[in-house]
Amino acid sequence: MSARQTAVDPDHARRFHLPHAHLESVFGGDWFGLKAEAFARFFGTPTFLIAQTVIVVVWIWANAAGWTQFDIYPFILLNLAFSLQAAYAAPLILLAETRQADRDKVNSIADAQHREDLHRINEERQQQMQKQTALLVDMLAQNTSLTESVATLLRQNTELTETVKALAERIETATAQANDRIARIAKG
Repeated sequence: MSARQTAVDPDHARRFHLPHAHLESVFGGDWFGLKAEAFARFFGTPTFLIAQTVIVVVWIWANAAGWTQFDIYPFILLNLAFSLQAAYAAPLILLAETRQADRDKVNSIADAQHREDLHRINEERQQQMQKQTALLVDMLAQNTSLTESVATLLRQNTELTETVKALAERIETATAQANDRIARIAKG
């Protein structure tokens, strides 16, 4: 497939994946699904980890230094915030992993179908090449046979030409002899 065909028809390249397009968005295509997926993806980013670390350090430092007393040691409110975060993050991440596993599975099936299609096309092309090769060999054999026939005809033509030349020379000699006899008889 050329680059031009891919640019013109992108769905052709994904024809085995299109039946599974509904799995492309992890949480569905609606507003909530898109936001939930973005939120679940954000949990594993360095930005989230650095921001969470900064917030926790500031939280503990502000409460331990005595600047504020809204969550004193042992930081039960911070613990509650982490528990709440984990309660929402774990299901979102598990859901994302489950759907990703589903996408991976159907993608591997679609890829296998694509490989089988390529294999079938390759076998068909090899069979066509074998037929064309057999046809070419047959045509070469016919060409060789025709060449041999032409060589035989040329040889026969050469022999006939030589025979005609010999006969023409004999006729010329006989004609010259007949003319000599006629001329002698007429003189004579």
